Amino acid sequence: MPLKQYKAFTPVRRFRQSASYAEITKDKPEKSLTERKLRQAGRNAQGRVTTRHRGGGEKRRYRIVDFKRNKDGIPARVLAIEYDPNRSARLALLGYRDGEKRYILAPNELKVGDTVLSGPEAEARVGNCLPLENIPTGTTIHGVELQPGRGAQLVRAAGGMARLVAKEGEFAQIRLPSGGIRVVQVRCRATVGQLGNVEHENRKIGGAGHKRRMGWRPAVRGVVMSPRDHPHGGGEAKSPVGGQAQTPWGKPAMGLKTRRNPKTDRFVTERPKKRKSK
Repeated sequence: MPLKQYKAFTPVRRFRQSASYAEITKDKPEKSLTERKLRQAGRNAQGRVTTRHRGGGEKRRYRIVDFKRNKDGIPARVLAIEYDPNRSARLALLGYRDGEKRYILAPNELKVGDTVLSGPEAEARVGNCLPLENIPTGTTIHGVELQPGRGAQLVRAAGGMARLVAKEGEFAQIRLPSGGIRVVQVRCRATVGQLGNVEHENRKIGGAGHKRRMGWRPAVRGVVMSPRDHPHGGGEAKSPVGGQAQTPWGKPAMGLKTRRNPKTDRFVTERPKKRKSK
């Protein structure tokens, strides 16, 4: 999907690049599959800010997405490809033969009129959802479950794809987009294919106003604050004085490994490789 270019009649428009939305076939969502979405503005139940730099933004309705894909054996026809303001991937509106409609994450090559199927008897082709034990090794997948029946939790962002590396006994090895290898049960389900909107990572916001409409508020750098407001503050050079970068509360930042889950560490057989700086 190519990116949309803008005429440079303002400095902001000169550098902005956004999706062309050429694959979108329906403007308004299916009303029965949406619900009200409350905005928290980064605050918890006590009204305190727990996530900084959030607030404002356009009103949104939440699309109810079928991550479990548990309607087995009933073919579904793709009725439309829709935009979802709550996620980077596109949505595919499915119409089942019994009249029910559901949303799923739209794979890259799925088009209106195609038929998809879920269940162990489904064929391993784009859009079909089936257990890992029924998917051939080396297949590109997305929407992977961590526990059977819980629903897709891994690889749900635009352009995301994982690869089924190996199967041995009750477990399968999956290479994630980060480069790491994760072990999951072969009874867990996954959807075949790569997610659509592949060019999402190459877009350019271009201006501050667009960022505000997305729900992001301004972020002030720590080096321009005073020492009492941030560990990086103070000094005439306007730069942190060596050592580890820190958060406003003195915690290490930028490079600190944040993953701490001893219960699931045994399922990660290979860590993501460090990316080389350009």
